[in-house]
Order: sequence, then C-alpha cells, then structure tokens
Amino acid sequence: MSLDVAPKANWFSRLAHPGQFLTWSRYLLAPLTVAVLVFFAVGLWFALYNSPADYQMGDTVRLMYVHVPNAWLSQMVYGVMAIAALGTLVWRHPLADVAAKAAAPLGATFTALALYSGALWGRPTWGTFWEWDGRMTSTLVLLLIYLGVIALWRAFDDQLKAGRIIAIVTLVGALNIPIIKFSVDWWQTLHQPASVLTASGPKMPGSILTPLVLMMAAFTLLFFLLHIVSMRTEILRRRATSLQRQAAMTGGTP
Repeated sequence: MSLDVAPKANWFSRLAHPGQFLTWSRYLLAPLTVAVLVFFAVGLWFALYNSPADYQMGDTVRLMYVHVPNAWLSQMVYGVMAIAALGTLVWRHPLADVAAKAAAPLGATFTALALYSGALWGRPTWGTFWEWDGRMTSTLVLLLIYLGVIALWRAFDDQLKAGRIIAIVTLVGALNIPIIKFSVDWWQTLHQPASVLTASGPKMPGSILTPLVLMMAAFTLLFFLLHIVSMRTEILRRRATSLQRQAAMTGGTP
C-alpha cells in the first residue's frame, strides 16, 4: 500500500509545482473562457427574459442574480485563501502563498460588488442603502480584512516571509465567515434566512432558482479563470524579480 501512495503523492507534488502549473494551467484558459461566456449568456437570458418580476419588488428583484453570486464568492474566495494558508503553514507548499495572494484582490472585488449591489437592491426594497445589521456589517468587515491582506502582501519585499505571516492573519480572519453565514439566524436582520441550500430543499420556484444557479455558476467559473491567470502572472513576476536580483548581485543583465 505504501508503494502506491508515495508515487501518487510525488505525482501531485510535481503537478502543483509552479513550473508544472504554468505548463498545464494554460490549457484550461480557453475552455474556461468559453464556459464563462456560455454560462453568462444563458444565465442573463433566463434572468432577464424567463424570470418573473416580484409582486412586491418588481424588476428590482433581478439585482439578486448579481448580488447573490457576488455575496457567495466573497465567502468562497476567502475559503480558498484559508485552505492556501494551511498549505503554507502545514505543508509549506510553494504554490500555496501564490494562490492566496492571487485570490485576495479577486475576493475584495467580489465583496465590494456584493455590498454595492446589495445597497442598490436595498434602497427600493427596504427604503435605505445601508443598515448596520449583522450580515451587512460582517460583510463590510470581510472587505476590510481583504484590503488588510492585500496591504500586507505589498508591505513585504520577501514574499516567502510574507506568506507565512499572512497565512496566520488569514486563518484568524476566517472566523468572520461563519459570522456572516449565521448572522441571519443569530440576530435580527433585514436579510432573509437561507433559501437555496436548506435541509428541505430550495424555497423558491424554478423560474427564479434556474437563473440564480446559472449566474452563480458563471461568476464561480469567472473566479477560477481569473484566479488561474493571476497565479500565472504572480509566478512569472516572482521569476522576473529573482532574475533581476541575481543580475544585480553578479553585475550582469537578467
């Protein structure tokens, strides 16, 4: 049994090595791009032409198809960063801090879009752009954590040292994710409880659920596409920086 496990572990390590990642990940870019375009096209068609207006909110309910996917990704991306932080601290994987650094700006963008679209949706629905309820406030805290992580990455010249420090900060910040998730259950809030993933199944009609799932898939695929591109860019940037430093030490040119 041990003879079988070791080759598999070595195969995975080679596959996730930065150099190997640059090789195989480029073949994912084209199919992911096509998938993103297809899911957005189909999802938007269902959202705009096959989804009914709400009897109370009217057509403003269609903001849900942008707000909910961004809110979902604001938390999912941080989950990716938390897993990468474990990869840095526990397994010291060379690609883990690259994945974490590449994900942070994307997570911050999705979180900002979730807050902005939520404010646009809240004004005609609740009569206010902002309310300091549990979910809104904890999501704003999440945005600040993202921005803090991005600032920390830029504050260190030594990215390997930064990766270990930021991994700890990331794991501490992960405590905010369950607060966001369960804030509607713990405190009085304007947000409704979960209506898609529940023990009894989705609590919305198929005409609304279908475009919502399609748009969530489209935004999720968009994240994976942008994350791969960002990781590739970060690896190449680090290689260029390393070559420049070596050239400066030897007095040559990179």
